[in-house]
Amino acid sequence: MALNTNERLQEALSLAVEDRSSGYQDLVSNSNVILAVMKKKGMWKTFEGPTIRERLLYNESGTYTRYAGYQFLNPKPAELMNDAEFTPKMAAVSVVLSSEDILQNSGSSAQLLNIMDAHLEAAETELEDRFVEDLHGDGTADGGRQIGGLQLAIPTDPTVGTYGGISRADNAVWRTSAYDANSAFAGITGVTATSIKPIFNQIMIERSRGKKGPDLIAASQEHYLAYQAATESIQRITDGGGVGKLGFPSLKFYGAGKSSDIVLEGGIGSAMPSNVTYFLDTDGLKFRYHKDRNFSKFGGKQTPVNQDAVVQHIGFYGELTQCMPLHTAKLFDSAP
Repeated sequence: MALNTNERLQEALSLAVEDRSSGYQDLVSNSNVILAVMKKKGMWKTFEGPTIRERLLYNESGTYTRYAGYQFLNPKPAELMNDAEFTPKMAAVSVVLSSEDILQNSGSSAQLLNIMDAHLEAAETELEDRFVEDLHGDGTADGGRQIGGLQLAIPTDPTVGTYGGISRADNAVWRTSAYDANSAFAGITGVTATSIKPIFNQIMIERSRGKKGPDLIAASQEHYLAYQAATESIQRITDGGGVGKLGFPSLKFYGAGKSSDIVLEGGIGSAMPSNVTYFLDTDGLKFRYHKDRNFSKFGGKQTPVNQDAVVQHIGFYGELTQCMPLHTAKLFDSAP
């Protein structure tokens, strides 16, 4: 006796999702240069428990002493570490096939595979696009169920609010920096091909110390084009190494004793704000995900009780975190 078409499809759909699910994290990380750099540097890390904790070295011991002969040294206890605490968020896409679709395509295995592929590809594209959109969010969408993206991690006003459970108003060490191109630089009133190089130089100098500092510059379309125009007369302004090897178009910034990749973060459908550039220390950015919900399928094969359909969910449980804000900055133009 032939198997029930719906049951057969449920099993086939589940196996199809299983076959692709091991690559969903790579699919998402490779959809965006910031995520790709974080993944390459091992900054996609698991967590366990109800919250995510990032250990911070925020203080010095205060025991440094200049001395001679029998002078006393200065041993004393000091609190050097503290934790930032982040609340993980959940999101998912659902692959849904109606029994009508199933029956219309049940004549051959090729037809069945084609419709499953179409639905899976649509779900994967949605997963990529919405997660990158959330990467640029402020964590307030859907009543605060959105991950805390770059607009929360690197705000326009870094002196207010709480991030990771720590007050930015009360703790200067926990603030990123913000620069208004219209007022923060002497003799400059906006981002142009003429002004962008000195603007980038100043930010890189002020946000660096020793080897530490921004290593990735993510620019909106307006700022990327301004930098490109500023370097048109220089050979090999494009970068064949670094993020170029990851498949993303990029330029190279040389200045202030530093070398950093400049990447276009704008584009069709991008959630990147206009007239904004992020100077990122990617050693301090992480995406923390639960080991059992790592852009993977969950919930098993489901048939809604009041619908003639088959459903499979794909999702994640995690949060974007930051633990070294002093080397990170946001450039914006209040009057472009």
